[in-house]
Amino acid sequence: MEVTDLITPRSVIAQLRATSKRQVLQELAKRAAAITGIPDRAIFDVLIERERLGSTGIGTGIGIPHGKLPGLDRFCGIFARLERPIPFEAIDDQPVDLIFLLLAPENAGADHLKALARISRLLRDRAVCEKLRGTDRPDALYALLTDMTASDVA
Repeated sequence: MEVTDLITPRSVIAQLRATSKRQVLQELAKRAAAITGIPDRAIFDVLIERERLGSTGIGTGIGIPHGKLPGLDRFCGIFARLERPIPFEAIDDQPVDLIFLLLAPENAGADHLKALARISRLLRDRAVCEKLRGTDRPDALYALLTDMTASDVA
């Protein structure tokens, strides 16, 4: 599964303004609702429930909130670059400024894990993250996220 299977130019947010983890998740849920047609409250509830299991802040300023949604018929991703880093209860206790939301169909099974692994590999690349942090243009962010070949992040 490629990143282009998960996001579109419309699902990239160059300067998301938020002051808390909850606010970020609410804003991402609203954006995902517009893309999926699923109510934002249902999306938010799934994300909050997942965060209760443990933070999706994977360290080095990166968060990958995710969940499986009943009624979703395809994977949906949203990438957001925050205006300012926010506390996210990440595993390294560092604030988060790059977030990749992943929503999967309820019956996605192993494909959900494969998509998470793909996103994680991409965002663990320091050079990619430096470039993502260095631009505030949605088109440039989308290009950086999707122009990488599988060998670049494998």
